[in-house]
Amino acid sequence: MIWFFVLSYVLLSVSLYFIFQKCGEAGWKGLVPGYNFLVWGKLVGRKPTHAIFLLLPIVNIFIYAGLAVDMARSFGKLKFYHSALAVLFAPFYFLYLGTNKQDKYEGPILPKEREYRQKLHDTRNQERQHKKLLAENPYKKSGIREWAEAIIFAVFAAAFIRMFLIEAYVIPTSSMEGSMLVGDFLFVSKPSYGLRMPQTVAMVPLLHNRIPVLNTESYLEKPKLKYKRLRAFEGIDHNDPVVFNYPEGDSVFIFPKRTWSIYDSRRGSIPQPFSTMISTGQVSMVTRPMDKMDHYIKRCIGLPGDSLQIRNRQVFINGKAGANPKFLQYMYQVYNPSGAGINSQDFSDWGISEEDQLQGVGGGSASMMLILNNEQKSKLKAMDKNIVIDPIDMSRTQNRLFPYDTAHFGTWDLDNYGPIYIPKKGVTINLKPESIAMYRRVIGKYEGNQFEERNGKFYVNGKETTRYTFKQNYYWMMGDNRHNSEDSRYWGFVPEDHVVGKPLLIWFSLKEGTLAKGINWRRIFMPAGNK
Repeated sequence: MIWFFVLSYVLLSVSLYFIFQKCGEAGWKGLVPGYNFLVWGKLVGRKPTHAIFLLLPIVNIFIYAGLAVDMARSFGKLKFYHSALAVLFAPFYFLYLGTNKQDKYEGPILPKEREYRQKLHDTRNQERQHKKLLAENPYKKSGIREWAEAIIFAVFAAAFIRMFLIEAYVIPTSSMEGSMLVGDFLFVSKPSYGLRMPQTVAMVPLLHNRIPVLNTESYLEKPKLKYKRLRAFEGIDHNDPVVFNYPEGDSVFIFPKRTWSIYDSRRGSIPQPFSTMISTGQVSMVTRPMDKMDHYIKRCIGLPGDSLQIRNRQVFINGKAGANPKFLQYMYQVYNPSGAGINSQDFSDWGISEEDQLQGVGGGSASMMLILNNEQKSKLKAMDKNIVIDPIDMSRTQNRLFPYDTAHFGTWDLDNYGPIYIPKKGVTINLKPESIAMYRRVIGKYEGNQFEERNGKFYVNGKETTRYTFKQNYYWMMGDNRHNSEDSRYWGFVPEDHVVGKPLLIWFSLKEGTLAKGINWRRIFMPAGNK
């Protein structure tokens, strides 16, 4: 799509050639990159240094829009639709103004406006002249127009801030419970891990991928731009929280409260009644470009080039035990042998969400299945010393885990997983039948190759090979809630091009994600995702 921007700039320069001539400047000045904007600024009444701001990303969009509007106004085009034409179709509108004999350049608009305002100020004590000036105001806008321009500017500014700087995000599940709770509203910094430039061009501003009420996608898949990421302010480190696009979110089935991937359907891991609705055609599949896939937030456990293994719940990186997050959670059977009920009224205040209360909660039950961190376990024991908290055996979860092949089925589970190698850009691996399941999606989907396996041999883009060199970095993401988190153990590696940004702080928080249960005042303006 770079050709689109090059062509647009060429057309703009040609239109400036004609419009500069009409303004009394040499036409060739409109064809010189950079210099044409200096002259453009002078023709509307700006200082030449104003054009320097065009070098600043994001800011340059607003500077360009202002110059376009002021150029139209310098030709006496003061109506709202004139401004809209100047911003949206500058090359064609300026060419029209430059070649149409009826339109005349009236001089720089900004000095004229300043002169008018000065006259208003000077006549503020001369009622008759002041009223006359107000009545003859050539720059007067209707109330409707002022509101419309304010709303458009606000939406425009918010959309670009969201696109390039900071995006708001709400925690929908308990996978990061403890450090980030259900109902936490976060600000996510996009430049921190390297700003990923927009790829989807046609979309509804301020919406990620769905239009509420209409229940439809908020974008068009084409046209789209190629992937490009700017230099990062900081690298992703072990245990850093990361917001990313769900890697298996390219083909999904959308239900009111959650989204299921087509890969979940193929693995048979979608529960009833959702699987029946999908198989009977009651729900249609939606395809999404990478930057419109659902947002997930997890903690980066493994970096590119790491060898990772989980042994008895402990993560090992390159053979050494990794640091554990402060609020690490696991599933427990909680019961009181005396038969006395366990009081659950404080669970919400303790950060035990409804998602983590799996069985036996309510009605003074004496036995529950809960997901807890060490602090929550201590609070339960303090409530009644007779309460027993036993860990749950997770060995029955292996059938849904990545990479879903028979070589690992029955040996890997949530608490004992791996070892695996996390792909690193530029590293070459040997392709082997016993390990190819781990990298099949990386080679074929994430790196855009045609990958085939025939008669025990591997073909990449039609050529037989026994080796493959990775084109980008990959990460291994896991939730702090280790027994109730759909993470890399279920769907594998997160490609670098799927990384969105770094959570900065919690700007608002609702208990359990609903206003009915109150506001978590103590969490507002807390850092997000502490290690």
